[in-house]
Amino acid sequence: MRFSSRTPADLRPNRIAAARAERRPEFDLTVSNPTRCGLPYPLELLRPLAAPAGRVYSPDPRGLPGAREAVCGEIARLGGDVTPDRVLLVASTSEAYSFLFKLLCEPGEAVLTPSPSYPLFEHLARVEGVQALPYHLDGEHGWRLDLHELTAAASTVRAVIAVHPNNPTGSYLHPDDAGVLQELCAARGWGLIVDEVFLDFPLAGAGRSLAGSRTCLTFVLGGLSKSIGLPQLKLGWIAVSGPDALVVEALERLEHIADTFLSVATPVQLALPALLDQGALVRRAILERCRENLAVLGELVGPFPEVEVLPPGGGWSAVLRFPAVVDEEDLVVALLEEGVAVQPGFFFDFPRDGYLVLSLLPELAVFREGVTRLLARLRAVIEGGGGPDPGPRTSDPG
Repeated sequence: MRFSSRTPADLRPNRIAAARAERRPEFDLTVSNPTRCGLPYPLELLRPLAAPAGRVYSPDPRGLPGAREAVCGEIARLGGDVTPDRVLLVASTSEAYSFLFKLLCEPGEAVLTPSPSYPLFEHLARVEGVQALPYHLDGEHGWRLDLHELTAAASTVRAVIAVHPNNPTGSYLHPDDAGVLQELCAARGWGLIVDEVFLDFPLAGAGRSLAGSRTCLTFVLGGLSKSIGLPQLKLGWIAVSGPDALVVEALERLEHIADTFLSVATPVQLALPALLDQGALVRRAILERCRENLAVLGELVGPFPEVEVLPPGGGWSAVLRFPAVVDEEDLVVALLEEGVAVQPGFFFDFPRDGYLVLSLLPELAVFREGVTRLLARLRAVIEGGGGPDPGPRTSDPG
């Protein structure tokens, strides 16, 4: 039996995953599920899912009109501008990428993905038969785009992904870079996919939604998983903007793709206006938690001049940079032995050893103790030395 190359040939867990499965860390600084972090969810939050209208199945491939109107309100709150007829609902942001890769790419063609960034893009592209080609963010200059690299992209490229703010660096797409990127996409006939799932969570800055841009065909992504901390409800959205003729054709084709699956449940669509209204309490709690933990991180790192917190503009993560005297993988496995889970920088394609990524979601006491143990281990490693800088590396985060 031969299986498709769209799935990896080797699905065995990597060294870190195997070590973690054995130890079940008490201080998990990798958690990305807000429903497991002791946040205050209103008791009545999910009651709108029981609306009687949900008993009747009357699907709309683009999503129910009332739900799409509610999405437009969310986008407007974030500074964007889009009308309900230019919104399409999906089950998740991952499904949004799947639909857009189907829309924009023939098998074997490519999308440009930011590096460092979330490691899911390569897997999403692979299962669609599409290549994910990285373009680099410049960490020495505020994670700005390398526009020369983008300009020199391969002829097989059909779209560019920008994450605004980026995960895990927390960096917003600079307005100047956004303008040049939009012009480049218009000139090359590329689609611009802007992932804004963390735009609700400003930490040391703020950004505006790119929804409504008319320069190039633009797809802005969002969803309930992050905006109100409810990943289990499985609802996201694509807001389409750009030149009118392109937008109309793109939406017709997206509707055809969505009609093939009809994956968004009716009850969550009917409940969406109420969920977005009541979920604002959860969003504020998540933001407050992230800001508190970021302040604690700065406080604890302060006495360690060898360790630097790279200031995030927004999102749920923080990046630590430290002298690359120890292999990241060895360090992460050693920390697991002390009950602390963190993510190595190479999971996100940071260019060199010397980075760790921490979630800002854990409860404060868990976060403080986990960071304290992490820094104690780093201090011991740095003072004891750990060999030469091993240089550039990459690794499959699977």
